[in-house]
Amino acid sequence: MFHQRLGCSSISFRHQELATALHTMRGLGFEEIDLGALPGVCDHVPYILDAEAVEAVAAVVRDSGLRVRSVNGDVGDLNATLDAGAAEARERHLAMLLNLAAKTGAKALVLPCGAIDHEPLRSVEEDIETVAAQLIHASVRAKELGLELWTESLHYFRLCWNTERAQLLADRLAGSDVGIVMDFSHIVASGGDPVDFVSRFGERIKHVHLRDATAATENEPGNINLSIGNGHADFAAGLSTLRAAGYTGHFSLELETRDVTHDERPAAAAKAGSYISDLI
Repeated sequence: MFHQRLGCSSISFRHQELATALHTMRGLGFEEIDLGALPGVCDHVPYILDAEAVEAVAAVVRDSGLRVRSVNGDVGDLNATLDAGAAEARERHLAMLLNLAAKTGAKALVLPCGAIDHEPLRSVEEDIETVAAQLIHASVRAKELGLELWTESLHYFRLCWNTERAQLLADRLAGSDVGIVMDFSHIVASGGDPVDFVSRFGERIKHVHLRDATAATENEPGNINLSIGNGHADFAAGLSTLRAAGYTGHFSLELETRDVTHDERPAAAAKAGSYISDLI
């Protein structure tokens, strides 16, 4: 039904319990998912993770029969300077997320590009340097478990919120194993161009999130919570550019939308899946 490289993020059905959300996606015809583990965004994975919680979530995912492409997680503000106790807690949380990714058969763990704030704690350059160092450290830990570490390098609400800052982060990650996740909605909301994003980072893009958006104006912030077709993202041009750049990775519908009701979400996801499958 859908292209074999197109999956669906559990964030698309964050209003449902994990088992129900997985059942919904499987029923729509999806065979692959991203597992949302973002506190405040998607509660499918407990933020306070221990070995028992990891086993419980992994068991639910295995029972669904769905493949997991990535676990989309968060270990706190990567640009923050932590004391010894906080650093140890972050390291434990990272270990649990990596174990969850391994136990669900995921290819990678995805971490954000800094705090949910455009303003740096020190300076833009210093903060991005700190984020890069933390991501590189996490990638080393991931590799120990046979996993990859990816980052959503442009996120409209976080430190690296536009193309300029995404470029600064990518420059500091050069030569590392950290891959880049491209999200159409965040790029568009920030005033960026998906085609330009691919031209800058194409060889380093490992995964693509799909959701529509409108760009910020003088009076209104960008809106990243739109169903595909209800915003300004040019998916045809972006996917064509990815194809021309030799992209062979996968795509995920991350339909964290606010323009449909919960009852309308399955039909909206199916419609988006069919549309994107044709473009891929």
